[in-house]
Amino acid sequence: MKGDLAIAFARVTEGAALAGHKWLGRGDKIAADNAAVEVMRTLLNHTNINGEIVIGEGEIDEAPMLYIGEHVGCGGCAVDIAVDPIEGTRMTAMGQNNALAVLAAGDKGCLLKAPDMYMEKLVVGPQAKGVIDLDKPLADNFAAIAKALNKPLSELVVTILAKPRHDQLITEMHAMGVRVFAFPDGDVAAAILTCIPESDVDVMYCIGGAPEGVVSAAAIRALGGDMQGRLLPRHHVKGDTEENRRLGEMEIRRCAEMGIEPNKLLRLEDMARSDDVIFAGTGITKGDLVEGIQRRGNIATTETLLISGKCGTMRRIQSSYDLNRQDEAVKQHTL
Repeated sequence: MKGDLAIAFARVTEGAALAGHKWLGRGDKIAADNAAVEVMRTLLNHTNINGEIVIGEGEIDEAPMLYIGEHVGCGGCAVDIAVDPIEGTRMTAMGQNNALAVLAAGDKGCLLKAPDMYMEKLVVGPQAKGVIDLDKPLADNFAAIAKALNKPLSELVVTILAKPRHDQLITEMHAMGVRVFAFPDGDVAAAILTCIPESDVDVMYCIGGAPEGVVSAAAIRALGGDMQGRLLPRHHVKGDTEENRRLGEMEIRRCAEMGIEPNKLLRLEDMARSDDVIFAGTGITKGDLVEGIQRRGNIATTETLLISGKCGTMRRIQSSYDLNRQDEAVKQHTL
């Protein structure tokens, strides 16, 4: 991909973050998400790409979300895009930490195209690359990771989503002797933290959203870490009720249409087939990965983590916006 696209994608996530931030603490996560989607779509459609959303927030009949198969851009190089306009809609609505606007892009055919469904994920940084295997018990993986990092198992830090589906597993992890940091939402940030040298996080494991999984995979590929995943139908995660079974069977059909197999091990190279990828993530609320938006009157300051896999760079970009001009720029497509 062209190098100048990195800055263009950073502007897209900054615009989405600013739009979502307007709903900060207002208790309406749907309105926040819709606002971010609208701006992200507008800015993508005025970026010099021939882009396709290969994994996003839903299927074509669920617009106005950025749906799977949607084409964006005003012409240019062909790119795959994985998006989550707000990674942490509930956190935005409730004014909690670690909400982001995120996007990953790669050349056509680079990123996994899959339904919006659940994904099991195991992520480590560069020092533990090559030692993970989701087909093995987690205890075996943790032992292998600790050995690769040259630290006792008791000092291994594992992050996991604090969801009811993980309650028993968290208890088992504590019994293994590892340190468990449970977070309410936002597994993209948790995954990337495994590759940040100054972070305490060694491993991220959870069952979360597949779009966030593909976005994470692009960032992890760019940073030299490792990741494995597995697509899981809804009734395998949420319980075998009639409704969950219906939705899960629909997800299985969509996987078949896309030529992928649920419950099959996905390696990092299956989810991000090249290291020529770009990741952009802009903080909405204060977080462990990036700062949230800071507003003084009509001036808002954003921080964006921009990762370019081709040259192996990671930048933190601070931008200041006059919000009146920002809104007008989005309307005029001149941001």
